[in-house]
Amino acid sequence: MTAMDVHVTLDGQRDLSGQIYRQLRTAIHEGLLRPGDPLPPTRELGRDLAVARNTVGAAYERLVAEGYVVSKVGSGTYVRTTGLPTREAAADADTTGSGLRPRALWAGLSPWAGPETTGATTAAHDFRVGLPDARLFPYHALRPLIARELRLSAAGAVGYGDPAGHAGLRAALARHLGLSRAVRTGPDDVLVTTGTQEALDLVGRVLLEPGDRVAVEEPGYPPARLPFLAQGAEVTGVPVDAEGLLVDAIPPDTRAVYVTPAHQFPLGMPMSLQRRTALLRWARRHGAAVIEDDYDSEFRFGGRPVETLQSLDRHGHVIYVGSFSKVMLPSLRVGFLVAPAPLREALRTAKYAADWHTAVPTQAALARFVDDGLLARHIRRMRHTYTTRHEAITGALTGHFADLAELVPSAAGLHVTAFTRGHLADPEALAERARRARASGVVVHTLAEVAANRSARPGFVFGYGAIGAADIEPGLHRLLGPRGKSPWI
Repeated sequence: MTAMDVHVTLDGQRDLSGQIYRQLRTAIHEGLLRPGDPLPPTRELGRDLAVARNTVGAAYERLVAEGYVVSKVGSGTYVRTTGLPTREAAADADTTGSGLRPRALWAGLSPWAGPETTGATTAAHDFRVGLPDARLFPYHALRPLIARELRLSAAGAVGYGDPAGHAGLRAALARHLGLSRAVRTGPDDVLVTTGTQEALDLVGRVLLEPGDRVAVEEPGYPPARLPFLAQGAEVTGVPVDAEGLLVDAIPPDTRAVYVTPAHQFPLGMPMSLQRRTALLRWARRHGAAVIEDDYDSEFRFGGRPVETLQSLDRHGHVIYVGSFSKVMLPSLRVGFLVAPAPLREALRTAKYAADWHTAVPTQAALARFVDDGLLARHIRRMRHTYTTRHEAITGALTGHFADLAELVPSAAGLHVTAFTRGHLADPEALAERARRARASGVVVHTLAEVAANRSARPGFVFGYGAIGAADIEPGLHRLLGPRGKSPWI
């Protein structure tokens, strides 16, 4: 194991060995030097600190004597793997008395602890929402494309990139979105982001002043609220019905409206054409922006394709956002937005201010993945797979379990929602059912857990991206009991 570079600072010329000893001891206590880690050779550390080798050796001998490290002849000095002395945190390491405090608005904000953030699970029946089936991703196709971009000869791989994104990826996205979603765009309109969350943050930075109002769907996607709240905006929930957002309920002073029109999160229904048209009229009349999150519309299982708001917009009020998280992998953290021309330069500058640019090798590999038709092929294959799962779960919920579940009609995406009936219409009983189900190998989330509106009508949200079709009905039986009769009642 190679010795880590250890930062030691010497003050003056007195007690140099003691200073080295104390700083190394602190590094061991704080876990910076871990059990088994080698210390730098005495000659090397002495040279770096411009002190005699014996001075460093005296510090090491003291650490050996007190049980912090062990010295192995001909090998070096290592942090002990067992029996390390313990101590209370040093008073000078205590930062609780710092005079620094975050702005007051951060006191009530925290990352969403929803199903997308819970990591891997070994559950036999995984109904978590928002997860694609990573087991079916064509790693063999993407891996060589990324490896190709991580060579010194790859154009742009070793330098800084354009804040707006890799030119090839922006062009590929413009073609892909135009063909698959009828989004009217060119490469200059596209800005590559680190996921949808950054896209929302950039839009807020460019459009909003502190105190501006942003309207969101109620119930809706909790993480979408956070970037706007963090910028000091007033976020207002607007109810939805079977046709989507209630446009007449949007407060007149609203500056921006965030919607998921193709597949409302979390309920699942699409926004009707009449409601879409009304929303665009409202935005034009009030000079407001409409932020369209088209998060999983590539997977559609019936009916006519739903037009994007962006394709219907003729007056430049819609900002279209999306990502590769559902069609590829969430861990890639690559998203995009398509904005009206007057916002382009400000968004590019905001992106530069935030993180300069998204990783160039990943963007370049994704550009080739899209241009070579690999993305379209993967989507077609996964659409077939998810169709089978969609049919399995909707068939079971409207059949065996119809007495306990009222399915919300949905023909797209990677999840469906079912309101609960009977004794499971009680929120506490529902939460208890979900908790017990997890103990028996069924991971499922209640509507209250994935929606911003915690008082939403009781129900379950069933994701089917991460569960095989054959496991769906057995999982529902474990959750709801055979033919709707609970095993726990």
